[in-house]
Amino acid sequence: QVPLVESGGGLVQAGDSLRLSCRASGPTFGSYAMGWLRQARGKEEEFVAAITWNFGSTQYQDSVKGRFTISRDRATNTMYLQMNSLEPEDTAVYYCAFKYGMIVPDTSQWRYRGQGTQVIVSS
Repeated sequence: QVPLVESGGGLVQAGDSLRLSCRASGPTFGSYAMGWLRQARGKEEEFVAAITWNFGSTQYQDSVKGRFTISRDRATNTMYLQMNSLEPEDTAVYYCAFKYGMIVPDTSQWRYRGQGTQVIVSS
């Protein structure tokens, strides 16, 4: 198990910014990645962004490139998602996720998830 604790969701207006945080509270070893998945009401879960812990390599979904930035603080085992220029289409529950090995956009490969944090962007 890899306990993940998220924070930072909320209700904002289109064009605003939010920062999500996620801390992996258990011991973690080896090569792994952390990322964000999201699920809007009535839609399938989708990959948003991820970062490899050792090297800091990143990957983004096309719709968030240039607006979202993922980063990590290795000293505190915390990952961040800075979301700028938010759009109503970004409204979803955002899940922090963890997987061993490489980043993959297939959400079924992300074995560990947090409890989710709601982001609502009003137009």
